Amino acid sequence: MPDVSVLEVLLYGEQIGTLTLVQGTRTLFAFSKAYIDNPERPTLSLSFKDQFGKLLTDIPPTNTRVPPFFANLLPEGPLRDYLAKQAGVNEKREFFLLWVLGQDLPGALTIRPADGEAMPPSADNEAREARRRNVLRFSLAGVQLKFSAVKNAGKNGGLTIPAEGVGGSWIVKLPSERYTAVPDNEFSMMTLAGQLGMNVPEVQLIEMDAIEGLPDGIGHLNGQALAVRRFDRTETGPVHIEDFAQVFSVWPEDKYKRASAKNIATVIGVEAGDDAAAEFVRRLVFNTLIGNADMHLKNWSLIYPDRRTAALAPAYDFVSTIPYIPDEFAAIKYARTKRMSEFSFDELRYLAAKSHLPEKLVVNTASETVTRFRDEWPASKKNLPIDPKVAEAVETHMKSLALLTENV
Repeated sequence: MPDVSVLEVLLYGEQIGTLTLVQGTRTLFAFSKAYIDNPERPTLSLSFKDQFGKLLTDIPPTNTRVPPFFANLLPEGPLRDYLAKQAGVNEKREFFLLWVLGQDLPGALTIRPADGEAMPPSADNEAREARRRNVLRFSLAGVQLKFSAVKNAGKNGGLTIPAEGVGGSWIVKLPSERYTAVPDNEFSMMTLAGQLGMNVPEVQLIEMDAIEGLPDGIGHLNGQALAVRRFDRTETGPVHIEDFAQVFSVWPEDKYKRASAKNIATVIGVEAGDDAAAEFVRRLVFNTLIGNADMHLKNWSLIYPDRRTAALAPAYDFVSTIPYIPDEFAAIKYARTKRMSEFSFDELRYLAAKSHLPEKLVVNTASETVTRFRDEWPASKKNLPIDPKVAEAVETHMKSLALLTENV
C-alpha cells in the first residue's frame, strides 16, 4: 500500500478539495485554491464557516477516521460492517470506505480516487470489480437497509436497483426482519405530516416483487417496501444537502448527545428564516405527538437550492418508534428536557427565547399543529395503513403529553 493516497472531493462535478491519507492512518482534508478564491463558491457545509461566514481552511487532521463531515456520509453499524467485508477493507478505515462508496453520496458531493482506481489496494484482486458493483448499491448513509433506485417505465410502477447503485432518484427502504410493518408506519406518518402542511417528499408503498435488481443474500423479507423520492436529485441535477451532525461537526455515534433541538432551531432561524423555523416547530411537535423517539441529529437536514443559501430540507424518517421500543425520551433534548411528556408550551417558549425566535411564531405554530393533529388523527388511523397496535401505542402515548393536556 502506498504511503500517500489521494481522494478528490467534487461538488456539483467540480473539484473543491482533496482527502489525503498519509502513512496509512492520518487523513488530511484541504480545499483547493480555486474553491477558496471563488467568491461565489457553493456551500459544502456550515461547519466549514466561522461566525462571520468566512471559509475555514485550517482543518485539523484525523487519525484512522476521516473528518466528521465526511464520516457522516458513510453507512453505520451492521450495514457498514457488511459493506466493509464485501469491499475487503477494515470497517474502521473510513478513507477506504469513501473510496468505494463515493459515487452516490447524499447531496451534490462525489468522491473519487485521484489515480482512477475504483477499489482500494487489496491482495484479493480477482473479485474486485464484482465487489465494487455490489457494494455501491448500499452507498447511502444511515443504518437501515436501503438502496438508491430508478423508477421503471410502464404501468407496474416498479423500481430497479441499478447495478452500481448510481443515478437513482428514489430511495427504497426494505421491511425490517425484526419489527412488523415499519414501511407502512413510515408511509402513514409521512402522509399524515403532509396532510398537516409539512414539506414531505413523495412516498409510496411498493410490493417486494416489484423491485428489480435486489442483491442476493438479503434473505426473505415480509411485507411491503417504502419508496421515497430523493429530494437531493432533480431533473437539472443533484442538489446539495447536509444533516445536522455535519452542521455541528459531530461524529455519527454522537448524534444523540452532542446537540439539542434548541441548537438546531437557532441555526435554522439564522440561516433559513422564520418560515423554516415554523416548519421545524411543526415537525418537532408532530414527532412528539406520534412518539418518534429517534429524531436524532442525522434526521434533520439543510438543503442548498441555490447552491449557497441554506433552507430546511424536506422531512424524512418520520416513524412512530414507541410501538417497537417503548421510550418516554426524545432522541435529543428539546431545550431543558428530553422527556416527551414534559415537552410543553412553556418548554417551547423557553426554546424560542434561547433560539432567538419569535415566541408568538413558535407557540402559535405548535398550537396549530396540535389542533390539526387532533382533527386529522381519528380518520387517518382508519384510512392509512397503520397497524392497530401502532395506533393503540400512539393513543396511549398521547395521554401522557403536556402538549395535549395543557392550555396554551
